Amino acid sequence: MVDSISETVVLPGGEKKVIKRAILTLVSTLSLLTLFALQADSQSKVPIIVQESSKTLYRAAVLRFATLPDASPDMADVLYDGVMKSLDFSDAFLKIDPRAFLDDPVSPVLEETEQISCMSWRQIGADALVLGTIGTVDEQLRVEFQVVDVQRSCRRVLRKRYTGGESELRRIGLAIGDDVVEAFTGKPGVADTEIAFASTLSGKKEIFVMDALGGNLRAVTRNGSINSFPSWSPQGESIVYTSYRYLNRPSVFLLTREGRSPGRILRNLPGHSAVYRAIFHPLEPIFAFTLNMAGTSEIGVSRRNGDGFRRLTNNGVIDISPSWSPDGKKIAFVSDRSGSPQVYIMDRDGRNQRRVTYMGNYNTHPAWSPDSRWIVYESRVRSQFDLWLIDPTGSVNYPLVDHPASDEYPSWSPDGRKILFSSSRGGKADIFVVGVDGKNLIRLTHGKGEKTNPAWGPYRR
Repeated sequence: MVDSISETVVLPGGEKKVIKRAILTLVSTLSLLTLFALQADSQSKVPIIVQESSKTLYRAAVLRFATLPDASPDMADVLYDGVMKSLDFSDAFLKIDPRAFLDDPVSPVLEETEQISCMSWRQIGADALVLGTIGTVDEQLRVEFQVVDVQRSCRRVLRKRYTGGESELRRIGLAIGDDVVEAFTGKPGVADTEIAFASTLSGKKEIFVMDALGGNLRAVTRNGSINSFPSWSPQGESIVYTSYRYLNRPSVFLLTREGRSPGRILRNLPGHSAVYRAIFHPLEPIFAFTLNMAGTSEIGVSRRNGDGFRRLTNNGVIDISPSWSPDGKKIAFVSDRSGSPQVYIMDRDGRNQRRVTYMGNYNTHPAWSPDSRWIVYESRVRSQFDLWLIDPTGSVNYPLVDHPASDEYPSWSPDGRKILFSSSRGGKADIFVVGVDGKNLIRLTHGKGEKTNPAWGPYRR
């Protein structure tokens, strides 16, 4: 038989889930073991069954921004669309249809605005009221907006200004939506962030970048070689990626946001080792990477030119896929030292290596959450990969996404509320995003070409 105890676990982004921790009292218990039969091995830890979840959703009334005589009404349409898409993407807000408004759906000019009356907005259940003005100053657009907390105090909780060209209106709208999310949740939204990934869209496997909603797609490499595994710098000003463009062997290259390429890095590693993947340290100018040493894959760290190299693993087995903890003190990685690929954690100097995953016989591609509390990884189920979440102690481990097609290469949003991944559920590999509760799945890419190795960039500076 199976007994259980209930426990509330706080997930990334403040999400709470009630779980049941199963207590096995008979080895022959079938109802529980069947659920995890395809994941279990002889060393399996006791599984966690996710029961339910809850989170706070706010309701936003967004007015169409007023346009001054030097601005076009069409600009208000573009901006409004960006704000609404940003709020929708946040999974923290529900939008109120303007047809339900009791007041004018068009914002007054902010300079002429008197004290906002919240009564009519409260009556339709709004928590946030967003209003603003679009004008120009010195041939630059100027967008000013404010956010009012309707329910609690009827007071302005945010007033801010953005400037830029007309082509930046959509991005400004996304940024405003992110600001509204921060005003009510304490963390900005992530619509105005960027995603890098590898794709065969152009015929060759190049690195592409797009915004978090799948817009503004552009190629950032055009070298005609095989390029993969992009990784953002902590400030978002550059990307490191793997390419076969040098001597037709895997090497690591750096690319700036402006499109300049300082070229190959990690040049001075011992024996001119092939490097398969590199990631930035979150706080220091060093990299962790996978390299070939004596015919096996190991993990090392060094500065950009390869100086200060330190080998962290030395087991004569395959050690790959390093992922820094946000404080840079630990590294999650994958090793097959137990006979199959499993997720391990070690200190930044290679000490205290310990196994974390025990469920499943093929676990790979770990990625650490921004708050250090969770690791998402791929686990092979039957013939495909699913996404699982585990805490660094290995105590709580459960499936995030379960689908007949493979879901691979997970990457966290900078707010920890979403997870990006590549999936073949559409027949070919495309980029998807899902909430940390496993809900609100969104497909970000379409069209020809395989899209893999997605990496979510940091907040824009």
